[in-house]
Amino acid sequence: MRIIRGKYGKRRFEVPKNITARPTTDFARENLFNVIENLEEIEGKTVADLFAGTGAISWEFVSRGASEVVAVEQAQAQSGFIRSVKEKLDDSTLRLIKGDVFRFIERADRSFDIVFADPPYNHPRFAEIPGLILNSDLVAPGTLLIVEHNRDHDFSMLPGFRQHRAYGSVNFSIFRVPDA
Repeated sequence: MRIIRGKYGKRRFEVPKNITARPTTDFARENLFNVIENLEEIEGKTVADLFAGTGAISWEFVSRGASEVVAVEQAQAQSGFIRSVKEKLDDSTLRLIKGDVFRFIERADRSFDIVFADPPYNHPRFAEIPGLILNSDLVAPGTLLIVEHNRDHDFSMLPGFRQHRAYGSVNFSIFRVPDA
């Protein structure tokens, strides 16, 4: 895993072989962050990274100056890797929650400036996830929501949809939570 830019830019971490997550490609991540930085100033923002996987997205936000990043990942191998990177970087900006994302969404008691979700493409509840987030307390008017998905999904009918971006086989739907 490589952190692309920011204070940890160009740092690399060896991902253990037992991790089954599908990390967002460097190409897609770099392009996505170019889009995000044109929509939102990352520095000082609070971020939730749901289905954090290897933590590549979380660490990119930390590296670019987010004030707090909450990474939610249930799998032991992935959460262990995120924890090991946190220890190596000795950075308290990232808070790891090892747990179920659906429970985290359901029990949310605060909102974030940016929410990123990258569920496994084959998750049986995949199609529900953007709506669940948009109807949760994780978001408030103005929150930027980014959902990574494959080309089989179209979320353009959901409230706040702003744009769709595709980088190879990686697709992103981007939302801005509207005022109530």
